[in-house]
Amino acid sequence: MTRLADLADLVRAPAALSVPGDVLSGAAAAGALGPRTPALAGASVLLYWAGMAANDWADRRLDAVERPERPIPSGRVRPSVALGVASGLTAAGLAVATAAGGRRAAAAALPLAATIWGYDLRAKNTAAGPAVMAACRGLDVLLGASGGRVVRALPAAITVAAHTWTVTALSRREVTGADRRLPGLTLAGTALIALATPARPTQPATGRGGSSRAARLGDLVPAVLAAGYATRYGRAQARVLADPSPGRVRAAVGAGITGLPALQGALTARAGARMLGLAVAGAAPLGRRLARLISPT
Repeated sequence: MTRLADLADLVRAPAALSVPGDVLSGAAAAGALGPRTPALAGASVLLYWAGMAANDWADRRLDAVERPERPIPSGRVRPSVALGVASGLTAAGLAVATAAGGRRAAAAALPLAATIWGYDLRAKNTAAGPAVMAACRGLDVLLGASGGRVVRALPAAITVAAHTWTVTALSRREVTGADRRLPGLTLAGTALIALATPARPTQPATGRGGSSRAARLGDLVPAVLAAGYATRYGRAQARVLADPSPGRVRAAVGAGITGLPALQGALTARAGARMLGLAVAGAAPLGRRLARLISPT
């Protein structure tokens, strides 16, 4: 019998804390925050877990050489079980998204699911891999925006996608280590992302309210969250620059995954939902603690 702990390891359960913020930042930007948003976030988590299970199923022979401790090569999860989990979670994610958001949500969830499987089965080990994974995260943001003015969520989707590209590009060197050019490039990208994120959108999706002083103080929230994101993730990449060994690269990838909620929180706060943005960012320290139990990479 497959244990629940082994399934949690298969889908890298704690890493899912980085997922709801995609939907929330997209919904906030599009003016679509509402009763359906939590269900769409749940659908996003199901699709994320499906992708992780499909990833391990697709990589089972490679993992037998490079990561024999993973659930499939170690014998803790049978390949057929992993494939069944991936398929079942995909179907569940699509069903939840459609039930919650109707045709508009389904129109975002279907290409998201297809892109996830396309990455795992074909694109991952090609030059297009980072771009395809970035597209997955961008589509996830647009899933949250599906109930509102989607065009307003495009800057948030591009921002999350750009961050995802940096993490995915680094993750391809987790086993072999990296040359110093790659972390230099991703670190520069992280700095640009952090600088651009706090910029106030021309048409905020939610009202600001309150006095002008309170509004000015509120405008500091996305800047502070973006700075926190850049500091933690940037520091991990700087360590790779100094020592591009596999261990340092894996640590940077983990920092990129667990630090994403801070970026998502900044984007959510930028759209006017400041308290929600702080709540989203609060998943970052929790994710770091849980990552000590189950690796997010």
